[in-house]
Amino acid sequence: MIAEDARMALRYLTTLFLLGGAFVHLLGQERFPDLSGETVEGARIVLPQANASPFTIVGLAYGQKAGPLLEEWYGPAYLRFVAKHGLFAAAYDARVYFVPLFVGANKAAYEPSIRKFRKSADPAIVDHVLFSKDELAPLQQALGLKDKDIPYFFVLNAKGEIIHRTQGAFSDDKLDAMEEILLQ
Repeated sequence: MIAEDARMALRYLTTLFLLGGAFVHLLGQERFPDLSGETVEGARIVLPQANASPFTIVGLAYGQKAGPLLEEWYGPAYLRFVAKHGLFAAAYDARVYFVPLFVGANKAAYEPSIRKFRKSADPAIVDHVLFSKDELAPLQQALGLKDKDIPYFFVLNAKGEIIHRTQGAFSDDKLDAMEEILLQ
């Protein structure tokens, strides 16, 4: 009798635990993990920035093939979200950061990449690129980064919660979807 009561209690607690986790996932937003980086001027920035802006857009790439795909986003995203070119661009405020993440053997290319970028980058984009050497595994686990060959993009609210995500090569449709989230 006691063993049966213990099994029933265990089933009840397991069900509550599983349902509770599901409700938290449905009701609460996933928080973007802390990610530190530096600008070409050496300024350290940790994302997400608390209450810095109603929205923050983070583009993240950690593979050699993903780097050029991330760069394809620089111009269009800058024009839309920073320079405010577009029909609804004045209706929202968003900080934008592009983050090349140097991991493993690529960490040796960190300093040379910053120097090269400093010399060749469009001055308008420079303040929006953060170079990072943070550890990859915690980011992969927290953000579900599975493919090193593509960039990932996250729209965060002022609390640092992820409210939209997309991945891959630039497209107007993806940029429009991000803008639509900012307009809600």
